[in-house]
Amino acid sequence: MRLLTLTGQICLLSTLAVSQRAFAAPNQREANTHNELLPYTFEPLPLGSIYPRGWLLDQLRVMADGLPGHEHDFYPIVKDSRWLSGQTDYSSLNEGLPYWFNGLVPLAYLTDDQRLKDQVRDVADYVLSHQQDDGWLGPEVNMSARNFWGRTPMLLGLNQLAEAEAGTELETRILDAMHRFVDLMYSMLSDNYTGLVKQSPVDVDDSWGRARAADTVLSLQWLYERDPTGQGQKLLDCMRMFYEKALDWEHWYTDGVYPKEDLDTLPLNFTDANLPFEHGVNVAQGWKSGAVFRRLTHDEGLAMSARRAVNWTSTYHGTSSGSVIADERLSGLSPVRGVELCTVVETMFSLSYLYHALGDNSLADQCELAAFNALPVMTLPDWSAHQYVAQTNQPISHKLDHSPFWNVREIGQTFGLEPNYPCCTVNHPQGYPKFVSAAFARQGQNGIAHALLGPMSVQTSTKSGAQVRIVCDTEYPFTQRLVYTVDADRPFHFSVRIPGWSNSPSVSVNGSPLRATAPDTQTGMLKVPLRQGSSEVIVTLSAEIQVHPRANDTVAIYYANLLYAIPMQYTQTSLPAQRYPNQPDNIGDYQLLPTSSWAYAIDPSSLRYNGFDGTPSNPLWTLGAPTSITATVCKIQWELKDGYAPNPPLKGNRRCQGEPFEIDLVPYGSAKLHMAELPVMD
Repeated sequence: MRLLTLTGQICLLSTLAVSQRAFAAPNQREANTHNELLPYTFEPLPLGSIYPRGWLLDQLRVMADGLPGHEHDFYPIVKDSRWLSGQTDYSSLNEGLPYWFNGLVPLAYLTDDQRLKDQVRDVADYVLSHQQDDGWLGPEVNMSARNFWGRTPMLLGLNQLAEAEAGTELETRILDAMHRFVDLMYSMLSDNYTGLVKQSPVDVDDSWGRARAADTVLSLQWLYERDPTGQGQKLLDCMRMFYEKALDWEHWYTDGVYPKEDLDTLPLNFTDANLPFEHGVNVAQGWKSGAVFRRLTHDEGLAMSARRAVNWTSTYHGTSSGSVIADERLSGLSPVRGVELCTVVETMFSLSYLYHALGDNSLADQCELAAFNALPVMTLPDWSAHQYVAQTNQPISHKLDHSPFWNVREIGQTFGLEPNYPCCTVNHPQGYPKFVSAAFARQGQNGIAHALLGPMSVQTSTKSGAQVRIVCDTEYPFTQRLVYTVDADRPFHFSVRIPGWSNSPSVSVNGSPLRATAPDTQTGMLKVPLRQGSSEVIVTLSAEIQVHPRANDTVAIYYANLLYAIPMQYTQTSLPAQRYPNQPDNIGDYQLLPTSSWAYAIDPSSLRYNGFDGTPSNPLWTLGAPTSITATVCKIQWELKDGYAPNPPLKGNRRCQGEPFEIDLVPYGSAKLHMAELPVMD
């Protein structure tokens, strides 16, 4: 995510890519908003209903002990934030502390970590106690400095905190503060969209808030459905005004407008003018825009636009690990180009939301793909440091001689506290906590569904009132067996999502096979009727090795939803870096230098899956993962260029240097140095 240097370019918005809705008179859809929000396909559950188990709980505890759980202790953007009457942030948007808060609230409550709970409660208390007289939340006093985007992650964090603190005084304070803020928001938006649209050249840049307006509306929809308190129409009016002036993602994802080419090959007058639509984090957050506004407008065309957004981005600018290739700007399909950590976690959040809203099985599949591949590869196993961007083929992590990225520095793919812009430092903690929070959902009047698979438990009720507790014990995604222990005070329907890659699942209930094992063709949900009392449900998914073609005549290798890569052994050494008071010793900047070869071509016909072996280690995402795929490879002529692995040699230039031999591919997330898009042997 790039905040400090884009403002001049972002203001140049092309009429080719931006319809009248975004920048001129309100469009005709203004009259088509409704007084009821469309229901979710799968209704999200409040924070505190779902808890991680097994390796997921271990990961969240490692996060709490690592960089995510210690930023409040030493990192100036959090500890000395302007939101807390300090002096520090990295942009006039003042989004640093809100980003941190949005991820730390679920991390604190899902781990039941009292230290982190105290931190988020203290921050919430300060923010609420310092709400300005007119209702504004945040440090900005002058109207020209006020922007709604910088409030958005704070509001999303407060939404979650109110859920976790339901029935307490803190929940009441949060709801009251949000209603006061909405009163002000309504008056500002009614005054020529103040706070959303720039009123003068000296105002804060408005492109971020307009690109990400759907996230702001999420918090308003949450308040509308949880506690409208007589402000229902005002909340709907605010949503409508955000819709009127949001960037028009629906228009962007139309033929003749959306760039399906490598943006480096397009004219600068196009790419510069459309930068808000090309910016990787904007893209990831914008994926959900159509689905969010569909709930308001009831326009099914917006649902189709959201589906097209995910499909086209993934097809033309997607990475094999489930996220978006964008080293600040969309960057085609080259495995050299960067995948930003902020984009990864926002991709996961958007995809989980889209599955709840629209119910397409492929959306949940891709969310899991990003969660189990794109996210873990970008952090050290102890979560003490992270990358700003990862390369799909990255055999070395060090300061490059020359950056191949659009606007990321030479240190951007090293592991550190702040290896490029600081936004990812404060934003990345939301990844796994929000994944867990979205894992179960209500389905219909009498159902609970497991949407995002993994080891976790849920205690909740169906809409019809059945009290249900479900515990899922599994090593998924390293195995495909999920064991559920279910207790219910009356009959209900339990559903398990069957991923699209599993074509013949088996299910047993209390030891007896379930006869009907065909999942719903759209949602992937397999419904299991359960009686009152205790039940055991065992779901076994089927999987096989998959070989997917990628750019430059390469292949990506999968088993289930894990991407496999050739790993490099490495030595990890510290880099010189600024250190802050109270910074833990292990939190710093590091380079990873390979001690094994990486320049290989592969024979895809030789692949052999080696099943689950033992118990996952803790920390998990490190060399020695419990599954692997054996492949025949050979060394080829392929050398570093400017300090990184360039695009693979073309066909005809991949002749083996020596005899082929076998090597083990490992889960991509466990191989911090890796080659994942492999040339096929000549």
